[in-house]
Amino acid sequence: MRIDVLSLFPDMFTGVFGQSILKLAQEKGLVSLNVTDFRTYSTNKHSRVDDYPYGGGAGMVLTPQPIFDAVEDVKQPDAKARVVLLCPQGEPYTQAKAEEFAKEEQLILICGHYEGYDERIRTHLVTDEISLGDYVLTGGELGAMVIVDSVTRLLKGALGNEESAQTDSFSTGMLEHPQYTRPAEFRGLEVPEVLLSGHHGRIEEWRTKESLKRTFERRPELIKEEFLTREQQEWIKEWKKEM
Repeated sequence: MRIDVLSLFPDMFTGVFGQSILKLAQEKGLVSLNVTDFRTYSTNKHSRVDDYPYGGGAGMVLTPQPIFDAVEDVKQPDAKARVVLLCPQGEPYTQAKAEEFAKEEQLILICGHYEGYDERIRTHLVTDEISLGDYVLTGGELGAMVIVDSVTRLLKGALGNEESAQTDSFSTGMLEHPQYTRPAEFRGLEVPEVLLSGHHGRIEEWRTKESLKRTFERRPELIKEEFLTREQQEWIKEWKKEM
């Protein structure tokens, strides 16, 4: 897979892309991560990439020419690239979208700055608009890092244990169950006995129940009751009585 990031501040990505899973995935040849300063594509004699908005208003707007040229240059001839615009108006980013992106041959992520983008970038260049949440950042760089990380870790061979990605929160539709490790007792706090039992059936039932309970308590909107077993529906009824 190839991921290209278009940014005015490419040095921001050096540390992130050179560490941990992202570094290992590149070394294994699973992903190629490339960062391009789209200012270098400006045909303006001062290398400007922004201008005042028509009709007046506060701030500056990114002009289309440098971004169009940069996207066209990095796009691979035989790949069906997804061109992603990072912006507050975009679709909220989810694990499902990460899984969708991970199936692509190439992602091109555009990091904005200033007041916004020339609308022609939205309407004639990008395939997706993505937002990390209902807040505004200085630029799209941090959002791009999040997307690159969340997509790369889903690539086959990126994680030491392939099951890790499959059981992450949101991958199953519910939040992940509580996790424990050694020691079995720490400052009087003990690991649940069932996890020490060695009984795989009981352990799996406990994890399923705790996952559902955590989702019920923290993110109830994620639960689709029509897909629950009768026993799981009974658990929820009991938890509602305790509220």
